Amino acid sequence: MDKKFKRTLVTTALPYANGPVHIGHLAGVYVPADIYVRYLRLKGDDVLFIGGSDEHGVPITIKAKAEGVTPQDIVDRYHNIIKDSFAELGISFDVYGRTTSDTHRRTASDFFRRLYEKGEFIEKTSEQLYDEEAGQFLADRYVIGTCPHCGNERAYGDQCEACGTSLNATDLINPKSAITGNAPVMRETSHWYLPLDKWEPRLRQWILEEHKEWKPNVYGQCKSWLDLGLQPRAVSRDLDWGIPVPVEGAEGKVLYVWFDAPIGYVSNTIDCVGDDWTRWWKDPETRMLHFIGKDNIVFHCIVFPAMLMADGTYNLPDNVPANEFLNLEDDKISTSRNWAVWLHEYLRELPGKQDTLRYVLTANAPETKDNNFTWKDFQTRNNSELVAILGNFINRAVVLMGKYYGGEVPEAGELTEFDRQTTEEVRRAAEAVGLNLDNFKFREALREAMNVARAGNKYLADSEPWKLVKTDPERVKTILNVAIQICANLAVIFEPFLPFMAGKLCRMLGIDRLDWGMAGRFDLIAAGTKLGEPELLFEKIEDSTVEAQVQKLLDAKEKNRLAAWKPEPVKETVDFPTYEKLDIRVGKVVECEKVPKADKLLRFLIDDGMDKRTIVSGIAKFYKPEELVGKEVCFIANFAPRKLKGVVSEGMILSAQDSDGRLVVIGPQGEVAPGSSVG
Repeated sequence: MDKKFKRTLVTTALPYANGPVHIGHLAGVYVPADIYVRYLRLKGDDVLFIGGSDEHGVPITIKAKAEGVTPQDIVDRYHNIIKDSFAELGISFDVYGRTTSDTHRRTASDFFRRLYEKGEFIEKTSEQLYDEEAGQFLADRYVIGTCPHCGNERAYGDQCEACGTSLNATDLINPKSAITGNAPVMRETSHWYLPLDKWEPRLRQWILEEHKEWKPNVYGQCKSWLDLGLQPRAVSRDLDWGIPVPVEGAEGKVLYVWFDAPIGYVSNTIDCVGDDWTRWWKDPETRMLHFIGKDNIVFHCIVFPAMLMADGTYNLPDNVPANEFLNLEDDKISTSRNWAVWLHEYLRELPGKQDTLRYVLTANAPETKDNNFTWKDFQTRNNSELVAILGNFINRAVVLMGKYYGGEVPEAGELTEFDRQTTEEVRRAAEAVGLNLDNFKFREALREAMNVARAGNKYLADSEPWKLVKTDPERVKTILNVAIQICANLAVIFEPFLPFMAGKLCRMLGIDRLDWGMAGRFDLIAAGTKLGEPELLFEKIEDSTVEAQVQKLLDAKEKNRLAAWKPEPVKETVDFPTYEKLDIRVGKVVECEKVPKADKLLRFLIDDGMDKRTIVSGIAKFYKPEELVGKEVCFIANFAPRKLKGVVSEGMILSAQDSDGRLVVIGPQGEVAPGSSVG
């Protein structure tokens, strides 16, 4: 960043208020944004952190229809869940607003009207998908079909969640209405469009020439779109939920959510700072950063900037540090399949583990490629890094200080070469943390921060103050003074990452406030300072805790599998005389045993009311032989005998295949005489 700015405006993607947030959202957007903002605050920079819920759009109306409530009911519920969860995780927004606020309605309407009056829109009549049974046009998410790029049969009309490609509803193969399931028809409708092609030359210059420092995934996706050539994009929709288009002749039309939502950054700023909002949006000495996931790159780097260019009075973003996607246990996170770790549930089920989640999501952040979260890795990082490295060093230093000096920090003597090497290593790591944060390299910054704790552990282990205290007590004073200064450094450099730990550590060390200028210094805790009582900063996570979380996911997967199960299609029609040829009877199992060298086969001896017959059936995976002896079963008596693994089978036992693939033997509900016919 060559240009110096007076202040920084940081925004985060607005989550849809049709459900809670999950760890994919956190890793992609909110945790890195919060780390960066906390870092700027420690540096004393003037920074404003803007967040909020996106409360319009089709996903919300679909959720409302499914639950039989109003869209307002849905957004009220989830806005509060999301807002409270963010606060509990320590995401330190200056404001967390919503796009159903009065301020937002006015701001978005005024923004549209300004562009409309300037002639920045074009009005086009086109054919769009229409559900005749529902009596409405189908906006993006009301259309489901096959993605033309990857073949995913559950792609939405605005995006395929399988391959991430942005789509138009008319791109889908075999589109279906999400309301009725019917195949829609094409019908004419008129809408306003923002001519992105008009702004393409300026966007190309601004992105491809002026912002080559952007992350490769952001720069590359923008270049791909620009190279394909930009097309006009609709800014209105035929819906009854949203901000009405504020011009005459627009009855039944609302602002498209991707026009409406980013203006939420502006309206939330207004709610936060009032009339001072223009300083954050229009002063060229303000730097604007958008933290987003990769599925939002196009909207924040092309569509929203084109809107701002069309207005002509706003700053453009200086950087858009987008992350890739986070997978969960080697599978794509899916809200519809409930394959997710939901933040509000995590906070309830693992209380006090906010910093652990922040740490793991940062250490494993999908900064340059999709990454994977596993509960085993979560446990390992907590126990092997937070507990065994960071927490262990701080606890040892504070406990030894209490044991030898009553918790009062002694004066340091002359530093040895080893002391100087250690302090220099801490300074270098602290400097590297800041340099990496300046460049949005959060994983590397966290790694350098943990290196300070590693240096502290090595310093104590090699110095061995517990041995020297009897032979060279003056040396021990220096060792523990240096160790406590390292602890103070850890409080500073970990505050952006682990704010709850940093707060506890500051209370133990008697530090009133932190600033980044303290990082790398070794005069932070004055001699004579009385330390607070030591407390464990992290606790081990037991196997049972993560096993319960894995089982929760497996239960969700099983529930989804059962919900998606459909019976096999009905076979070709047969006439009644053909059916009558089947002789289905009841028999009683006299003997049952496994067929040698055949894992799937059981040999039955059946009492058929006239004699005994042998039947071989492929149900050994689902029953133990002794479970079946004495049971009555239905069997086909007039199948021609055939040999299976050397055993002649004289019929077929009837069984049903359940939704989980299990074969269940069919028999009469009550006791029936062997040989009785079934028909």
